[in-house]
Amino acid sequence: MNTVVPAEQPPAGTPMIRTIAMPADSNPDGDIFGGWLMSQMDLAAGNLAARVARGRCVTVSADAMNFLRPVKIGDEVSVYCELLSTGRTSLKINVEAWRRTRNTREEFRVTRAVFTFVAIDAEGNPRPVNPPGTP
Repeated sequence: MNTVVPAEQPPAGTPMIRTIAMPADSNPDGDIFGGWLMSQMDLAAGNLAARVARGRCVTVSADAMNFLRPVKIGDEVSVYCELLSTGRTSLKINVEAWRRTRNTREEFRVTRAVFTFVAIDAEGNPRPVNPPGTP
């Protein structure tokens, strides 16, 4: 039985990162390494964290990831981020990775995770997310 999976709708807004999966990012069968995908998600979330905290942030955790679909060489990968919460020094960011094959308009969620970041100062010590004097 051949089941057709309908396309999904990615989150509203502009992705933090959009890139093409390349041969160097894959295993011999043409599937993209999960570690490469996770690094793209970390880069995207780190970009949002730095914007919100107005400075350097480091990743302290990423919750469990389930890989829902493979990413193949040549797929366009879009990573969407949403700030979920901020603490005194930390930020939680929902991150979703989506793929689109080169010859279609259909997009599918590949994975999602919640990344936690901590804002740090020049010496690497935690600092307030909203430094004094910032709105």
